[in-house]
Amino acid sequence: MTQQSRSTTSTGTGAPAPDGPPPSPVLSPAPSPSPSSSSSSPFSSSLSPSPDGPSPSPAPVVRSSPFEPPAPPVRPVPSVVPPLPVVPLAEPRPLGERRVWPRSFVDRLTAPLPGLRAFARFAREGALRPRPEGPAGLPAVPFAPAPLPRVDARTVAVSWAGHASWVIRIGGLTVLTDPVWSRRILGTPARITPVGVAWSALPRVDAVVISHNHYDHLDAPTLRRLPRHTPVFVPAGLGRWFRRRRFTRVTELDWWEAAELDGVRLDFVPAHHWSKRSLTDTCRTLWGGWVLTEPGGRRVYFAGDTGYGHWFERIGRRYPGIGLALLPIGAYDPRWWLSDVHCDPEEAVQAAVDLGARRMAPMHWGTFVLSAEPVLEPLTRVRAAWERAGLERADLWDLPVGGSRVLG
Repeated sequence: MTQQSRSTTSTGTGAPAPDGPPPSPVLSPAPSPSPSSSSSSPFSSSLSPSPDGPSPSPAPVVRSSPFEPPAPPVRPVPSVVPPLPVVPLAEPRPLGERRVWPRSFVDRLTAPLPGLRAFARFAREGALRPRPEGPAGLPAVPFAPAPLPRVDARTVAVSWAGHASWVIRIGGLTVLTDPVWSRRILGTPARITPVGVAWSALPRVDAVVISHNHYDHLDAPTLRRLPRHTPVFVPAGLGRWFRRRRFTRVTELDWWEAAELDGVRLDFVPAHHWSKRSLTDTCRTLWGGWVLTEPGGRRVYFAGDTGYGHWFERIGRRYPGIGLALLPIGAYDPRWWLSDVHCDPEEAVQAAVDLGARRMAPMHWGTFVLSAEPVLEPLTRVRAAWERAGLERADLWDLPVGGSRVLG
């Protein structure tokens, strides 16, 4: 898969500046598509990088063969690398600020959305139905709920509730990421593992961060459980959804913007994805990930939903010293349909390398069946890719649903 770079500028108020010129050559090679790839992804783009402004409308990619070689082993970053320029961080924006945003964020796409031909193939092949061997691994999906670890204001700890829902304890705060405590979400079967952290076991929730508006990341029934004065941090354009539900402390951010809550900095960063919640709102709200930084400087990166591409290296450059990267490894098959918006396990390991993250915790697997790969395949592949990369096994936090770890 070739991810093309596109610099973005917002027409909304307070928009971030472009992220400068393209970075130096990648320090370790991005993996090729997995053996299940066939022809080009409907999200693929043939555009060249455009660091100085929006790119022209994307053109379809044409490949000569529907078959591509397997991914090469991922290699770690060399111990000696040329220094990268330090990019200054934005000043935190006011909490709860009301802002005017562009009507669409389609210019932020790093690959075009599927066309009619792709949807026809999708319907013909039943693309997201699991293969016959897929459900065989259901009983073996790791599930080990345990009490949340004891923490204080100097502790950073994470607990995986399942899918992209984490309980992050950082800087004395309890932060939920993309909280989905519902048994089922629209358009998918019921979850295959229970929620790993009981709602009743949660401490007071100090903040919620949302990556984008897809139903498996923005769950209205779960959010209704929260007090309406809970601070929520959301992508540009999504504040209206929360204010309609009477949330009173809603902060919307553009890419590379930040807010601060009780000494914890929350930076909204780009992702290779898109947004849609109804038939008429495609890319009307932004999408992205979050970097959480506690007063002592320790950082946790939550990727949300994303394909592999150039943003990881740029995020690592702006936020050096990421102690833990929470990265998606599932919902990737078939690659022709999903490669531009969902990492496969090998790409997730490469993303951790690009970020310069010390540790990686896989997510976005083992909870909802959203695609065709066997249920346990993401876990086995990410472990193999981590080993091939020569990375320390102890730094791959492949937690069971309900598991927790504390950053040292």
